[in-house]
Amino acid sequence: MPALDSENLTLDAAQGILNQFVCLDRSPAVMPQAPLVRQAILLVAAHSDYQILGICADTIAQAMIALKRYLIALGYETMPEVPTLDGAVYVKFNPNRNGCHVAPYNGNHRGVLISCQSAYDGGVNETFGHLPLDLFDC
Repeated sequence: MPALDSENLTLDAAQGILNQFVCLDRSPAVMPQAPLVRQAILLVAAHSDYQILGICADTIAQAMIALKRYLIALGYETMPEVPTLDGAVYVKFNPNRNGCHVAPYNGNHRGVLISCQSAYDGGVNETFGHLPLDLFDC
């Protein structure tokens, strides 16, 4: 099987890459490289109508940086108003409704969940993550 790169990445392969980030303990040494993960996200997002983002982070500031970078990467121009909150947080943002929810988070996972939403047959309706908070920090 040839090595995967952004030039020969199929939708099935992209979903396979993103499915490696299921909420399980994993070794970073076996995870795909960031450029390939970014390309997989963009390909999967292109096969959905919109994406809902969920972010688990140690602070609201960390969550907002990740949210902003993921939204920019996905082509959104909207940035929600988010209240401040101390401690670990869960931020959920639905750009289709411009709805944002912030709550304390007691779980161990940190990262971004991307829930792809499609209204048509053949579109992607699946949630991927927890993806790295800093994936789009480049």
